[in-house]
Amino acid sequence: MSGRLGPPMASLFRPEVRVSADCSLPSPQYGIVLDAGSSHTSMFIYKWPADKENDTGIVGQHSSCDVQGGGISSYADDPAGAGQSLVECLEQALRDVPKDQHSRTPLYLGATAGMRLLNLTSPEACAGVLGAVTQTLTQYPFDFRGARILSGQDEGVFGWVTANYLLENFIKYGWVGRWFRPRRGTTGAMDLGGASTQITFETASPAEDPANEVHLQLYGQKYRVYTHSFLCYGRDQVLQRLLASALQTHGFHPCWPRGYSSQVLLGEVYQSPCTAGQRPPGLNSSTRVSLSGTSDPILCRSLVSSLFNFSSCRFSLCSFNGVFQPPVAGSFIAFSAFYYTVDFLRTVMGLPVATLQQLEAASGTLCNQTWAELQAQAPGQQAHLASHCATAVFVHQLLSRGYGFDERTFGGVAFQKKVGGAGQSLGRRGGAEACRGLLPGPAGGERPRADATLQPLHAQPPGLPGTTA
Repeated sequence: MSGRLGPPMASLFRPEVRVSADCSLPSPQYGIVLDAGSSHTSMFIYKWPADKENDTGIVGQHSSCDVQGGGISSYADDPAGAGQSLVECLEQALRDVPKDQHSRTPLYLGATAGMRLLNLTSPEACAGVLGAVTQTLTQYPFDFRGARILSGQDEGVFGWVTANYLLENFIKYGWVGRWFRPRRGTTGAMDLGGASTQITFETASPAEDPANEVHLQLYGQKYRVYTHSFLCYGRDQVLQRLLASALQTHGFHPCWPRGYSSQVLLGEVYQSPCTAGQRPPGLNSSTRVSLSGTSDPILCRSLVSSLFNFSSCRFSLCSFNGVFQPPVAGSFIAFSAFYYTVDFLRTVMGLPVATLQQLEAASGTLCNQTWAELQAQAPGQQAHLASHCATAVFVHQLLSRGYGFDERTFGGVAFQKKVGGAGQSLGRRGGAEACRGLLPGPAGGERPRADATLQPLHAQPPGLPGTTA
């Protein structure tokens, strides 16, 4: 679930990025990005011509590959397995990129919140995984530029750049054969990954907390962007935190459907830094507990609300957990688990979700379903079926009470998997490639120069629920 733009991207992980592309490059060229998320890794191959492609001049996605197995952070106890897991997709890259282009094709791996969490619990294991991944990637004939962990701020800003680049909000190729800057605003970006969630949008006023403000200059235009990443508020970690809370406070799970039960290994529940604070003293990690669902939407909503602190705020406005956020305004794209959650409600459940009230009602309807009813409604989707209620309630709470969308502003939110005329996928690390150098190049009737300055793209100290991710 990623929307990658392209190369050369070597400066992505430096505090300041200045990029200008050169349209005299050979045609076509390729770039490879491995998007190492918390739950899985995807490979994207991009292709771009020296002048323009399909009369758009926008970088095109050439092919993609989903890596089998979990994210690279799941290989903490088997670092070599992390590198080996990438081989099948890398072999595909050898076939998809012309052989004479191999040595000049940049190859990157960007990891996000899953590896940030691993770095918190075991820096040694984190280094081992990155080392093993690097060893594998350097065995291929591509121009390897690094395997790094992105900060939460990077993740949010890059997703925003990707969305607006693909929507042609920065620059557009006109029918008269010239590039021009569209006279329209930018679109906000919201991402719900496995371990963290990000919100990023352009704002006119300075942020009360400088840590949430990034200044960009793209195609001669300056942008002031608000961004924040919440570690432990990604879908998978939220589900683990709800599970830990249900075990301690109820002895049953109100968000699970009635008729569904699971044998829960306590050691797995509390192994994440996101749930470590809930770990009971003297816990036997090998103990298994049987937990059953009760299909209780009201109690589920209360359980989800307990994940947020809506009362603490030292600024004029906050989202939650004391984090400054200006009011949301304008259009937004919500992708990754935002999209999949809403898509399940409207396509599988057949429920309207065009308004906040409808989203809340749809969540309640879903949470009232028994396990048998859900299985009949969504045959073949048992893997995540029991968790859809909790995720839907969380999405509604996050958007309405967390980010502050009301019925009016919610109307500007588009839940999308793909964007742009080429139908390119959006994802958590999306804009990384644009910021690393594939912003179209020189002036005149060709592509305008793109000097991209991102400040400050430094990694914030990682924290637990509610802090910068």
